[in-house]
Amino acid sequence: MAPRPLFRDRRDAGRQLADRLGEYADRDDVVVIGLPRGGVPVAFEVSLALHAPLDVFVVRKIGFPGHEELAIGAVASGGIRVLHREMLRRYDVPEAVVADATERALTELRARERDMRGSRPAIPLAGRVAIVVDDGLATGMTMRAAALALRRHGVAELVIAVPVAPPEAVALVVREADVIVCGRTPEPFGAVGAWYQDFDQVGTDTVRRLLQHDDAGGS
Repeated sequence: MAPRPLFRDRRDAGRQLADRLGEYADRDDVVVIGLPRGGVPVAFEVSLALHAPLDVFVVRKIGFPGHEELAIGAVASGGIRVLHREMLRRYDVPEAVVADATERALTELRARERDMRGSRPAIPLAGRVAIVVDDGLATGMTMRAAALALRRHGVAELVIAVPVAPPEAVALVVREADVIVCGRTPEPFGAVGAWYQDFDQVGTDTVRRLLQHDDAGGS
């Protein structure tokens, strides 16, 4: 039997998540960061509720050679790489193959960031509270890569905020954050999209539009 959705859509999930983040509202040291693409509409609603600026932080999985849908790690803005060491040992993947897959992922990451940002510069993060948001965690690998990279940017406090995740994914990322806020941790979990009534794909145009809306001070 399919699980009963917890959220109508990503906007609904963002509003519910924002209710748990009220202590960060109306602070001039807070920035809300969405992980593209699905995390950006969630983060947009959080940024509106907290009256905080919105930015994006790009993370790209490193695909298993020949089976690109299977992640052996991830890369994030700033050149951070996180690898699934257990999987690499299990399948005895040569380092040269991992390096080649990493370079392909970084090339795709840089292109995606240009497409979404355009000429919009990244918000400086040093000394700020970064609330990094996605529409849910599956394995937690993407969020972990983002958290490690954001630490390199010198954030003063790192808050990981997601509407839904399995307990094991929360356990993977909790050590990377100062605070973790997860709305629901249902079991059995399945896929993130199963907990949404509407989980349509989010396009690059939508990400650009939400960033522009934030720059204009819209609400």
